[in-house]
Amino acid sequence: MLITKPFIRDLSHFHSLLKSCIHGDISSSSPITIFRDLLRSSLIPNHLTMSIFLQSSTASLSPHHHTSLDSFKLQVTQVQTHLAKSGLDRFVYVKTSLLDLHLKMGYVTSARVLFDEMSERDTVVWNALICGYSRNGYESDAWKLFIVMLQQGFAPSATTLGNLLPFCGQCGFVSQGRSVHGVAAKSGLELDSQVKNALISFYSKCSELESAEVLFRDMRDKSTVSWNTMIGAYSQSGLQDKAISVFKNMVEKNVEISPVTIISLLSAHVSHEPLHCLVVKRGMVNDNSVITSLVCAYSRCWDSDSAECLYASANQDSIVGLTSIVSSYAEKGDMDRAVVYFSKMCQLCMKIDAVALVGILHGCTNSSHIDIGMSLHGYAIKSGLCTKTLVVNGLITMYSKFDDVETFMFLFQQLHETPLISWNSVISGCVQSGRARTAFEVFHQMKLSGEPLPDAITIASLLAGCSQLCNLHLGKELHSYTLRNNIENENFVCTALIDMYAKCGDAELAESVFKSIKAPCTATWNSMISGYSLSGLQKRALSCYLEMREKGLKPDKITFLGVLSACAHGGFVDEGKTCFRAMIKEFGISPSLQHYALIVGLLGRACLFTEALYLIWEINIKPDSAVWGALLSACIVHRELEVGEYVAKKMFMLDYRNGGLYVLMSNLYAAEAMWDDVVRVRQMMKDNGYDGYMGVSQI
Repeated sequence: MLITKPFIRDLSHFHSLLKSCIHGDISSSSPITIFRDLLRSSLIPNHLTMSIFLQSSTASLSPHHHTSLDSFKLQVTQVQTHLAKSGLDRFVYVKTSLLDLHLKMGYVTSARVLFDEMSERDTVVWNALICGYSRNGYESDAWKLFIVMLQQGFAPSATTLGNLLPFCGQCGFVSQGRSVHGVAAKSGLELDSQVKNALISFYSKCSELESAEVLFRDMRDKSTVSWNTMIGAYSQSGLQDKAISVFKNMVEKNVEISPVTIISLLSAHVSHEPLHCLVVKRGMVNDNSVITSLVCAYSRCWDSDSAECLYASANQDSIVGLTSIVSSYAEKGDMDRAVVYFSKMCQLCMKIDAVALVGILHGCTNSSHIDIGMSLHGYAIKSGLCTKTLVVNGLITMYSKFDDVETFMFLFQQLHETPLISWNSVISGCVQSGRARTAFEVFHQMKLSGEPLPDAITIASLLAGCSQLCNLHLGKELHSYTLRNNIENENFVCTALIDMYAKCGDAELAESVFKSIKAPCTATWNSMISGYSLSGLQKRALSCYLEMREKGLKPDKITFLGVLSACAHGGFVDEGKTCFRAMIKEFGISPSLQHYALIVGLLGRACLFTEALYLIWEINIKPDSAVWGALLSACIVHRELEVGEYVAKKMFMLDYRNGGLYVLMSNLYAAEAMWDDVVRVRQMMKDNGYDGYMGVSQI
């Protein structure tokens, strides 16, 4: 008969079980369960047991384990009591493990108390506390402790330096980061890959890419982390081509591509579709961080359908992914879909931050969104986000689009602190709402407060206010201010100056500002073209457009509005038709109803009524009263009764309450001496509540 020897469970057996927890074996029991089994077996834990147990407890705090934090708090209390009773807390490495556990749980103060109580300290405990400080956001304390550590003759480890360098990069502590580099070089840790990667990242964040490149080139054994760090360095600096070059070199050398590689490339705005293919090919489709980054990339490109499909394929919900989808729909003006995904975030009990809320607020662009906007305002109040300056500024901008000056002024007055961005939001909001005088009153209050000083955005908004008021004198004063404070170098300020001078009737000064700019952007050219057109200098507007084309700049929708307006008012039919065709065929720009109104008006004034009608019939979008009104105005000028009556019926079907329609028709009949029809139209106007003095400009 075979007799089996009974299994004897000694301390080494329990040590093995605890070590399995450290190495991430999630199939094993929890550390506290193993420790209780040890005590039940009548074994007495020694200092080694306690050290391993504390390390395993620390490891079990990782996301792969699901033990609640409350149970950990109880566990720590029980362990500390046991250590004090047994006297095992006198061992440095036992207390170091306990200190590390406190730090991993976020108990920074109690960890420092443990550190101060230690009569003996070694390098490991110094490193543990410094790293713990860095992880928990106490970077300044970590730096101070690092200095004390060096003063007392203790040598830092690679992990210590690796934790200090990110802090130096984020806070712009260049001299401190270089000091860490010096310590690394002196101690020989500069050769450690972890330290070298941290140094590359540090120098790139401090805009010293040359130093980062030298370190990267000097690395003998470049790991995936090293390559990713360099790609990330170029991505953070906006150097897309260099990031791609490093990636290609990485592929050529058969270095393993990790999820971080993909995320770093996506952050550099590298074309996401080829990267998506690579993700599928390399089997990374189950990595949620990669999928979330791809969702953000597709959302940035307004490809919401692909973003939605990708998000749906992810294993878990992500607030980052949902926020990007919400913002994408909001930017496109599809507020219905934006609200659906915002509601989903609420249903999933996600903690929506200020950035997510402002993203959807920006989509509320007109009065049809007022209910959504007010609901979001209510959410901001309920969630406490209304105390955030970023959110208040977003609400101010939103209510300015609704022309609700009283509400956004009230929000501004409730702010405890009023940074420049808030003053700018209110000033800009007043101007956009047609309340330029109120904008200048707010600006006066800003000056009386002493701080902050106005910047380029403040001046640009006020210049738009001068245009609104046609106040050339005030505009010149603002121009003088920009010259005294070197603000005129900003392209958008120059654009605002050109626009102001043109709208205030001084084309020469507008031209003078334009000529002073070394490299005007498209928006600046647009302002000059429109400025010439407004001043009755249509030929100059066309010449300016042609010069812009010669300089290699690509015109946009605004450019063609200015050009077509100049052609319409100058009677340049052939030029107008040529520009209209170029806009569609050469530049692939879909004309808006404003463009159609201008070209229809141009054709109508040239008596090309048939051509104008064919153009209207071919419009993909439903023509509005501005398009029909432009043709009706031309009919009056040329006394084209038949077409005029046809157009009038179309306008009546669109909006019978449009007072301008009745005025135009009355004028058309009066031009033909058809007085009975004039009386009939005027009676229709009175029946619909108009007195003959109300009208709207059609172009």
